[in-house]
Amino acid sequence: MKLYSDGSYPTNSKRHRLDFSLLPCKKPKENVLNSTCLHIKTLGIPLIQKTTGSSSDTIRLQPYKPYSIGRNYNRCDFIFKDHRVSNIHCQILFDPLNKKLYLCDGLFFGSTKFRTSLNGVFINGVRVANDKVVEICVGDQVSLGCGSQGICCMGLQIGFCLQKVVFIQEVGDRNIVRKNDVLTSDCVPVGCGSYALAFKANVLLNMCREILSSNHPLSRIHKCVVLDYERGVRCHGKIGANEDFNFPGASVHGVHSGQKACRKEVFLVEGEPVQDPESDFLKDVALAIEVESCHLDEKGAKQVNNDGASHENGVNAIGIEENLSQRFISKEVFGLLGETMKAEDRTRAVPSPGKRFVLNRLASVGPPNFPEDPNSVSLPEILYPIENLEQLFIATFTADIPWFLSYCEIPADLPVTIACHNAERCWSSSPDKRSSKPYPDFPNLVVVYPPFPEVIAFGQDLRKSGIGCHHPKLLVLQRRDCLRVVVTSANLVAGQWCRVTNTIWWQDFPRLDIPDYLSLFTPISAVRNNGHLVSDFAAQLAGFMASLVADVPSQAHWILELTNYDFKGSVGYLVASVPGVHTSRIPCISKPKYFLGGDCLPELCQSVGSVEASVAGLSHLFRTSADLNGARLKKLATYLRKCGEDVYGMSEVILKRDPNIPADANAVSIHVPNPEDLSLGECVQLGFLPKNYAKWVAPLSDSGIFVFSAYIFPSEVLRAALEGSASKVQLILHVSQGPSLSVIAEVIRAENVSAICSLIASLQRCWGIWRLQEVLGQFKWPEHLETDFVFGASSIGAINAKFLAAFSTAAGKRSSRFTESEESDPDWGCWSVSQELRNPSIRIIFPTIERVKNASSGILASRRILCFSQKTWHRLKTKGLLHDAVPYPGDRIGHPMHVKYSLRSPNNKKRDKQVARRRFQSRKDAPSFGWVYSGSHNFSEAAWGRQVSGLVGKKINANRSYSSLSSRLHISNYELGILFITPPPDAQGKINQRTNLDDIVLPFVVPAPKYRPVDKPATPQEMREALIEQTKRRRDVFEAAKEADEWMQEEIPEEEEVIEATEFVVEEKEDEKAYAEKLWSQVDS
Repeated sequence: MKLYSDGSYPTNSKRHRLDFSLLPCKKPKENVLNSTCLHIKTLGIPLIQKTTGSSSDTIRLQPYKPYSIGRNYNRCDFIFKDHRVSNIHCQILFDPLNKKLYLCDGLFFGSTKFRTSLNGVFINGVRVANDKVVEICVGDQVSLGCGSQGICCMGLQIGFCLQKVVFIQEVGDRNIVRKNDVLTSDCVPVGCGSYALAFKANVLLNMCREILSSNHPLSRIHKCVVLDYERGVRCHGKIGANEDFNFPGASVHGVHSGQKACRKEVFLVEGEPVQDPESDFLKDVALAIEVESCHLDEKGAKQVNNDGASHENGVNAIGIEENLSQRFISKEVFGLLGETMKAEDRTRAVPSPGKRFVLNRLASVGPPNFPEDPNSVSLPEILYPIENLEQLFIATFTADIPWFLSYCEIPADLPVTIACHNAERCWSSSPDKRSSKPYPDFPNLVVVYPPFPEVIAFGQDLRKSGIGCHHPKLLVLQRRDCLRVVVTSANLVAGQWCRVTNTIWWQDFPRLDIPDYLSLFTPISAVRNNGHLVSDFAAQLAGFMASLVADVPSQAHWILELTNYDFKGSVGYLVASVPGVHTSRIPCISKPKYFLGGDCLPELCQSVGSVEASVAGLSHLFRTSADLNGARLKKLATYLRKCGEDVYGMSEVILKRDPNIPADANAVSIHVPNPEDLSLGECVQLGFLPKNYAKWVAPLSDSGIFVFSAYIFPSEVLRAALEGSASKVQLILHVSQGPSLSVIAEVIRAENVSAICSLIASLQRCWGIWRLQEVLGQFKWPEHLETDFVFGASSIGAINAKFLAAFSTAAGKRSSRFTESEESDPDWGCWSVSQELRNPSIRIIFPTIERVKNASSGILASRRILCFSQKTWHRLKTKGLLHDAVPYPGDRIGHPMHVKYSLRSPNNKKRDKQVARRRFQSRKDAPSFGWVYSGSHNFSEAAWGRQVSGLVGKKINANRSYSSLSSRLHISNYELGILFITPPPDAQGKINQRTNLDDIVLPFVVPAPKYRPVDKPATPQEMREALIEQTKRRRDVFEAAKEADEWMQEEIPEEEEVIEATEFVVEEKEDEKAYAEKLWSQVDS
């Protein structure tokens, strides 16, 4: 690459002009070269020719005519359709006398009203100065807007690599292309390649011969000098001292402003198109697109990713539109994404990582043979071999579905279910909004939009929406011989799989000869005959998946498919969150007397769980107009008093099928019996099961697959009947195995499949921190040996001491001052708020603003991934909780991390690659133990849940709540993660006691360095201020302020400002009232 400056034009012009010596001074001789054809390879965005209106990989140039490249169709000859490109960005000119190509930023011969491009033109990573004209040669890379090979670009890189130049000369009436006129001596950089020593010697020998035979040896040497910028090599060779190689204003890796730059390796090509070694980095370029948008419908509606969209950029990309819409990207561009990785990614099957996780393979990390790295994996490798997939289930926050279908080469007929977030659809109560089929070419692809419950909406009104997010990252791959379950922190978008560090875990579960339906209901407390705990992996997976697809009957089959696989060998525990206000499960102490679902002996009916429902239409019979003298209310009070209460304050009621009610053939009525008359003739009807419960209770009870018993709280019923309150009256359904469950394959019908899915979705489970407590509560964790308890996440919510104490309690942390005898009380000795304030229990790992600013990917790459409010920072900065997130391994430094990670282990000491270490006092070589979590949960109440008071009057054992944490748990998000446990050495009945927690390597350095007094987290405000500071160097203050305003609009509100103001007084829904009134009207008639 050679630069030409010129001082022949007036100094008051905006830029120096091209020297007139380049223009023809006399009539060309016959047979001169009068045109040229450039063979190029675009870097990402296709180059469109104005004459044809289509993309092309060739450029035809006539002599001495400047050809414009830009965004404006009317003013340019070649168009890049991207907002980062100026109307007229640059021009290219062919000089036939010297067989040279020249390029300038802006116009060669323009007037002063035309300015240079906003984002610049780069040749091999070096920006073309405003007063320079550049010669370009074969092998040069021309970039518009950013010169760092896509590392700092927010979208696909813009530009091209010049692969071959063919000169065409005119002889008489015909054009002849002479092979000898191809520029065979032009050179390309090969700093990325690996060549044999003998070949290198031949290359250098050929280059020397070319120089010696040239009429201008020095010029020939100059043409072979390029920057080896990707390796950061600074050459100290003395190949000439021409000032043409001084690059003022250039600052690239390893080459400082004003220094000489030379090439480290060169080679020559003879006649054939150059195989550009830079194509090895196409994945760095093409995969830079990061548009976290859900393709929600035929219109491609976009959802804002409030969690983790990565927008790669750098200083040179400031001013770019950040949300690059998919509609501006052609299908050809999607075909470019990851092409260089596809062949390597699909050549091998990857075994399960066991009790650890691996990281996703970054497109810009490592040499081309990096797929052999056992600690990283790509998405196509996880799906390999895709030919024998029977169906695929995916849950994600955001989804770039066209990219996924193309990049992973999904067959058009493969059944694919993708559950993703859409604010409008997820908050809608309409069943039609629950799913769509947006891609006609993929008729078996269904997009599902899981619902948010009304109870977490603002004012408990779905029309007002609320704080909620469908945020899990799950893949379930069904094959005939096995089922692969994948838990990751990466959304289904190119950037998060190829540009941002994410964690991935998977395990293959073998197929069973006979389906195991009871595995869907296995509790964590179940114990095998050999003393080992039975895995509840299948039950947890089924419960979570059912909560996503319960409102989409066509996808309910996924739940029963799980019964065909053996999950007993699972190496971890699933930890899930489902939005709602959840109550703890109240165990059924006494044997039920009344069953809905046929005759069933109580001692033979094994419980499978409980469901929190309600009574619809209770006020109908007891309102003043219907019960003038209060006789019905007195009768109800008498029956309830005779029925008595169990230790939980509940009384059993009778469920009765009413199939003859025309309004709903699935109607189920609720009655309070007279215990002195067991003939069931003497009862007081309370109301009905709500319609959304009756629709699955009725078919399951009619088929005898399950039987149901029901319980109410008498005091709550009497209060609602007496006061005519609109408050919802709680009803607990206990579900037991029915007589037909053992022969379910013979009796099951299509409506039963959907009903079973709804049942499993409705069963009370431990979600969020309650699930964490359920799993970790199986073990005793010796507090005096604990030395490390950390949580690293890309988003830190509006946490406070109350949440930190609750999380620590769920993690098994207890106050060491209590004796073991006192630990029999589940509330006694729990980590309290006061203890948390005095002695913080958790270390939070989050990157500092300096780490983000100094990252090679720039600030904007982390802008939509990292979330930490300024208010939370001010609350925590004096607590000493925060530690810097230093990526590990070291080759990932500079790349954003989108990991959510928690670890608790004893005796942690730094050992390079070790995560945490625990040592016993008596032995120095004892292995570490503890637990590690990885998944989608960020460190927030929205993800893990916030304890709220409720259920007044429902107390047990001397007025103590029946939940050791709290009576209710408010969760806003769908989340999913995997929990690995290395149990204490004295744990009984546990598997894999000899494992070492240090075998699990974290994606950041541990111990993490503690924040210094001057350190600050990368909060939106800090990133905004840093970006403004960088912007001032590139644009005026007005535009910087405008961009800052946009940031303010996108900042996520703090959770406590919304959630804490919400009252959880659940009232009966209007549609439930209308449903019950309709049933009552037909019963009364």
